Amino acid sequence: MAGQFSAKVDQWVAKSQRRLTAVFRTAAEAVFDDVIDRTRVDTGYMRASFQVTLNEPRLLKRGEGPEAGAAYPSPSYSLAIAGAKIGDVIYGSFTAEYAPVWEFRDGMVRLAAQAWPQHVANAVAAAKVRVG
Repeated sequence: MAGQFSAKVDQWVAKSQRRLTAVFRTAAEAVFDDVIDRTRVDTGYMRASFQVTLNEPRLLKRGEGPEAGAAYPSPSYSLAIAGAKIGDVIYGSFTAEYAPVWEFRDGMVRLAAQAWPQHVANAVAAAKVRVG
């Protein structure tokens, strides 16, 4: 009887840890998607300069700028987030030199950050469905 109870507690703890990790990763990806959606697009360079790193921010690159007429892909950060563990810090950074100016004017980062509670609530709902 005691062994069954212990096994059930272990299962509950493992399930809770999977849910917590899923919420952490899903909410982080959602807030970064929100940042990208709020980012102005002229050439696409600023959006493409968005980088996600774990436990250490990416520094702004001085002197780099968009090439005239170049096409820039949307950033891909799912793999960086997929490797995140509880306790890691997930940084999202623009490397475009002019990104701080647009943040000041448009607030794409701060507005996405203000929506964090909603992103977490959505991630909790999704985790309940996926993880069980």
